[in-house]
Amino acid sequence: MLSWPEPFVLRAFLAAVGLALIAAPLGCIVVWRRMSYVGETLAQAGLLGVALGLALHIDLTLAVVIAAVAAVGVLTMLGRQRVVPLDSALGLTHHATLALGIVAIALAKGPGIDLMSYLFGDVFAVTSTDLIWVYAGGAVVLAVIFYLWEPLVRLSLHEDLATAEGLNPRLTRAAFDLLLAVVIAVAMKIVGILLVMAFLVVPAVAARPLSGTPARMVFLAAAIAVASTIFGLWLSLSSDLPGGPSIVIAMCTVAAISLLAGSFRQG
Repeated sequence: MLSWPEPFVLRAFLAAVGLALIAAPLGCIVVWRRMSYVGETLAQAGLLGVALGLALHIDLTLAVVIAAVAAVGVLTMLGRQRVVPLDSALGLTHHATLALGIVAIALAKGPGIDLMSYLFGDVFAVTSTDLIWVYAGGAVVLAVIFYLWEPLVRLSLHEDLATAEGLNPRLTRAAFDLLLAVVIAVAMKIVGILLVMAFLVVPAVAARPLSGTPARMVFLAAAIAVASTIFGLWLSLSSDLPGGPSIVIAMCTVAAISLLAGSFRQG
């Protein structure tokens, strides 16, 4: 069994807890606006970013940010067209980016590149540079979220009324999508592209039945995310299990208990 003072364990702890705090407010908005499929599409675009980084020999996190931001532009254009329903267009983009990303990585990767680490993450392989990405990127994301919090909540609760009061839904939505793209890129190495949306959404789902206000839901989601992260890392170290999936399992367990408790309260 590994011990917590090990440097790579400490880096894993700092990265995962930092990401949990950053993801909580974004996850709540994703749940309110029912945007999980949008987030999944951005996450799959991250695979193309990995292939881009490998081909151009640039920082992989930066390459994933570029790919995810490009995907935001594609999704914005899809939202404006009327030929195909948006959910069908998202489904097409979602599966196309996943397939293209896997093929592109297979073509671009060199020896020693592990595809599974990008799909499911490797929190214990986090470097000091990754920590800088988490906390510097997270500070920017949280600052913008704080600035946009009121319009985001108003659009989430009643978009038509907020639009009538002068808010620009397209601009606000695009700004949020960009923030989501940055967080997905930063989270890729920790929980992997296939599990990143669970890291965002599951704590928010767990907090929702126990919250009466948006602010309370965000704080409770952050607490659940941090507690689940600590327990998941402990479970991973003590049982020699993958770190990212262990964290997500802990989050899902809390969410299941919360949903059961909420159903009993309503019943």
